[in-house]
Amino acid sequence: MRAVVQRVRYASVKVAQEIHGKIEDGLLILLGVGGDDSEKDAEFLADKIANLRIFSDSVGKMNLSLKDIAGEALVVSQFTLFGDCRRGRRPSFSKPRRQKMQKDSISTSWIVSKQLVFRRKLVCFRQI
Repeated sequence: MRAVVQRVRYASVKVAQEIHGKIEDGLLILLGVGGDDSEKDAEFLADKIANLRIFSDSVGKMNLSLKDIAGEALVVSQFTLFGDCRRGRRPSFSKPRRQKMQKDSISTSWIVSKQLVFRRKLVCFRQI
């Protein structure tokens, strides 16, 4: 699994001018599920991100996690995180999980893990 995590004051996902998910203070998480990923990997990554101390405390030191600030998370499925550009000029996407049912199972497992860890609003968007 690969994730790009960005602190945000506001984030949303629009498709055809329609908002499919939005959050206030929290994290925008671009999540890529790879071919070898398991539910154990999903649980590990969920716990790791939930406890990242990347928010400032009262003295300006990055000491607080998303749980500490009662923040929200917007998770966006992003297979392009597994693009391999080592050979040629066109990225290869053979590493992302190809079987849709398995990918959805792992993604769902990751999302459920996040909800249990955060106990806070979690907005998810999957590309169609």
